[in-house]
Amino acid sequence: MFSRRTFMGSAVAGGLMLSGCGAATSGGARLRVAVTGKGEWNTRLLFKSAGIATDGLALDFSEFASGNLIVEALNGGSLDFGGMSEIPPIFAAASTIQSFKQIAVLHGDVNNQVLLVPRESKARSIADLRGKRVGYVRATTSQYLLIRLLEKAGLGWDDVKPVAMGLTDGAAAFSQGALDAWVIFGFPIQRAIATEGARILATANGILSGNYVAVAHVDALADPAKSRLLGEYLALMQKGYAWAAAHQDEWAGIVANDIRVPREYVVDQFARKSADLEVRPVTPVAITSQQEVADVFTKAGLIPKPIDVRSLWDDRFNAALLKKG
Repeated sequence: MFSRRTFMGSAVAGGLMLSGCGAATSGGARLRVAVTGKGEWNTRLLFKSAGIATDGLALDFSEFASGNLIVEALNGGSLDFGGMSEIPPIFAAASTIQSFKQIAVLHGDVNNQVLLVPRESKARSIADLRGKRVGYVRATTSQYLLIRLLEKAGLGWDDVKPVAMGLTDGAAAFSQGALDAWVIFGFPIQRAIATEGARILATANGILSGNYVAVAHVDALADPAKSRLLGEYLALMQKGYAWAAAHQDEWAGIVANDIRVPREYVVDQFARKSADLEVRPVTPVAITSQQEVADVFTKAGLIPKPIDVRSLWDDRFNAALLKKG
């Protein structure tokens, strides 16, 4: 994976302007939006594919590989909006910098997150991984899933050899036999199965909530013009996800082309989905879900102090989301 400094420099400096005509109608404000990787989560691609016009919105897009990098950009003041799992905000809440609020729930699939073992592995259960090297992505659902899978098998974090690495490094390490198991999400699953004979040892079904979060910088929320843009952008996301759910075959081909994998990989993942992506308002259920996740990290000793996630949430867009949902 890129080093964080290299990636942040190229991603933030390389933000792409979607519309150059929106500044006047948005009061001169521009909304700096994170796109998390390519494919299904690429809202810029989604809007284009769905024919969703962004006229009147001044949007600057930057690409990021994961939610923890989005948090770094928010903390550095170079980003206004992004999407991520429930987990990077938990680590952020345990730090001294509080740069953003969670303004909506992005609910989606849980079956696209698994623990893989190599083709030649003799492991038949999580318990068989005791003392083994297990790759994961720090401060993401990957790490949380590993904790919970170990817990269910009667193992602790110290009973395996956890190896934190990004997606690219993890894929290379798994392919080269440097990992005995890999907890991963998204299309690397299908790629590893199809090209290397990897085997799914466990899935996230019954463990993950399917909740991701839309986050906004506190300064953007305090700015009336940017706050208005945030509400309009959430509405566009609702419309885009509804189009994707109604056009699965077309969207699968577009996603496959974007991430440069055979179309059947994406079709297979879509067929396994537990839910389609959608934007939901902030609810007590979502807050409770994230608190349960935070408590797991606290119990495991992986964050420095217990946190109350309620301070992370801002429900000011609920009425609009319910109206347009």
